[in-house]
Order: sequence, then structure tokens, then C-alpha cells
Amino acid sequence: MTDSLFLFASIAGAPITVRACAIEAVVRLGDIVPVPLAPVHVRGLAALRSRVLTVIDLQSRIFGTAADAQTAPLAIVADIAGHSYGFLIDAVTDICQAQGGVQPLRGRIDPVWRPFVSGLVDYDGRSHLLLTLADFTNAPSGALAA
Repeated sequence: MTDSLFLFASIAGAPITVRACAIEAVVRLGDIVPVPLAPVHVRGLAALRSRVLTVIDLQSRIFGTAADAQTAPLAIVADIAGHSYGFLIDAVTDICQAQGGVQPLRGRIDPVWRPFVSGLVDYDGRSHLLLTLADFTNAPSGALAA
């Protein structure tokens, strides 16, 4: 039943969730080195256990505004298509099973979330937006236009 195990967290105060099977770890990152000419949502590169992570600022990718630089930012670590990523989040609430599983989107959702949300997962009396981390590794629309 690993498909019903989720990490519950927040980005810019919004409750989100990610399938636990897509996550390697949640860590506090040390120094993040900026990458020249990278898109604004690529915060930079960070070292973690003898490997390099591309650090993606989820708040920047979703809302277009960078999150405040934290001294030790919290990141979800995941390997996607053979590359290691650190996805910045604000906080982790829990990692546990969601008895109701994934529900379809109900009602309206802010258009900035639409490309990233695949459903809702209820936890602790709140609906959490289900995200797929691989969706954040693609270039934003118009980013490659020159």
C-alpha cells in the first residue's frame, strides 16, 4: 500500500502532498551555489552526501516569486530521469497513509496551480494539493522562447 503513503507539507502556506514513493529524503540543505543564466526557479546547486542536487524553488516555479532565502532551506530530495533534485518547501507536517486516497479536484483551483496539481488528498481536516515532482523539472511555458 505504498501508493497510499504521502508526505504532507506546505509551500507559501498552501497545503501540498507528494507520494512518498517518489521521495528519497527530506533534508536541510547547506550552501546553494547559484547557476549563471539559469531560470529564476532554479535556485542553484547544492552538495548532499557526495552528490550534486539541482535545487528547484517550488514557490518561484508556481507563483513566479522567489521564496525568502533561508539559512538552511528544507528540501524534498528525489531522483528524476537519472538526475538528483532538491525541491524547496516551507515545512513538513507528516508522512502517513491517507485513508481516503486521492480524490479528483473539486471546485475551482487557482490557475497557477493547475499545471501541477493532479488531485486532492485529505489529511487532518484539510485538503492537500497532490503534486508530481517531475512536473517541476520541465521548462515553464515560454521559458525557451527567444
